[in-house]
Amino acid sequence: MVPLPARRALLAAALGPAGRRRLPRHHAPAAAARPFSGAGDQEEAEGANRATAMLRHLLLKLRATGPVTVAEYMREALTNPGQGYYTRRGGIGESGDFVTSPEISQVFGELIGIWYVSEWIATGKPKAFQLVELGPGRGTLTNDILRVFNQLASLLSKCDVSIHLVEVSPKLSEIQALMLTGGKVQSNPEDKSAYMKGVSETGIPISWYRDIQDVPPGYSFYLAHEFFDALPIHKFQKTEKGWREVLVDIDPDVPDQLRFVLSPSSTPATENFIQPEERRDHVEVCPEAGVIIQRLACRIEKDGGAALVADYGHDGTKTDTFRGFRNHKLHDVLKAPGTADLTADVDFSYLRKMTQGRTATLGPIKQREFLKNMGIDLRLQVLLQNSRDTATREQLLHSYDMLMNPKKMGDRFNFFALLPHHRLADPDKKHKPESKSPLPPVAGFDELLLK
Repeated sequence: MVPLPARRALLAAALGPAGRRRLPRHHAPAAAARPFSGAGDQEEAEGANRATAMLRHLLLKLRATGPVTVAEYMREALTNPGQGYYTRRGGIGESGDFVTSPEISQVFGELIGIWYVSEWIATGKPKAFQLVELGPGRGTLTNDILRVFNQLASLLSKCDVSIHLVEVSPKLSEIQALMLTGGKVQSNPEDKSAYMKGVSETGIPISWYRDIQDVPPGYSFYLAHEFFDALPIHKFQKTEKGWREVLVDIDPDVPDQLRFVLSPSSTPATENFIQPEERRDHVEVCPEAGVIIQRLACRIEKDGGAALVADYGHDGTKTDTFRGFRNHKLHDVLKAPGTADLTADVDFSYLRKMTQGRTATLGPIKQREFLKNMGIDLRLQVLLQNSRDTATREQLLHSYDMLMNPKKMGDRFNFFALLPHHRLADPDKKHKPESKSPLPPVAGFDELLLK
């Protein structure tokens, strides 16, 4: 990270004149971290039909195979090619089922962009870097980051920057392409690893992939904002007979409804995912998250770069967090599958363990701490000073409160980073005994940056 005076200049250059900003996006009510109003009658009818089709599919499957794991249920409900929530709906935004931080204020994405530029500077300004976002939603966050890169075009002029988006939803990839390229994309590029390619309005190449393994190797910055929380989890309950896995089955009393049951005996997942030192009586494990973190750690260890994870979660303390969101309200996870977002808190202690020491980790720290360290207060003051009407000032303050208030998103969301070990090594101790200047601190995770 650069010294404070230089970082102020970096912030000012990256964020640009306040007069060029867009109005803050829709704010969210205080009740939940995933807020706002409902959808229209037509969408409700389509949702009901989809629920019927997905439920019918699941009932047939359960009658044929017996109970399924919660992970298998989530996978079907969210990503089934025909009726899955993300493949057909993907309800982000005011008219959807939840709103994310980038949708609330563009400042969020701008500060994330500053984080990547800061790390690029701290690691010696490599000649090229890939920005890889996992599950990019509507493309809002990437769009805000691209604007920062454009504002810093002179600084990045000698760096070959490219954007790589990992997205399984055809609907969302279309929305992303429209936002980021104006819809000018090549659907079947010669590069078979990517299923779509385009160029941003500022000339930065953008590629779409279905799997992180398809993204080409190289010095990369990875971004996972509200990505890991939607990956399938296994649920386990401690009983008098030992650990049992929570499964989804047909309710015998109501044949067209689903219910949770406990496995009669230990399952392969129970044997593999429950740690001997576990003290909780209810545990959620996301093996898919572990696999992805391992892949990121291996890539960073080999090629350099960093990964930034922003999500709601805990550090190995919570138990039952599996829940659904529909029309910005909590929704029964077993009702109308395929029409609601299913999610569970991220266990950052599990992610840390699954890096297997290949990278250093920082966090999790609360969103409000991270954003404060990144200079959100300074940015807010600049915007307020340049606001000419009361409505804009009120929107700015409201979106700031939504992001920073501990009772809203401020304490519910956390930031977690993976970095190469040498990024955090103390040169005074090992590698360069003659050096008196320590490595620059990592932006956002150093609480002294703005003091």
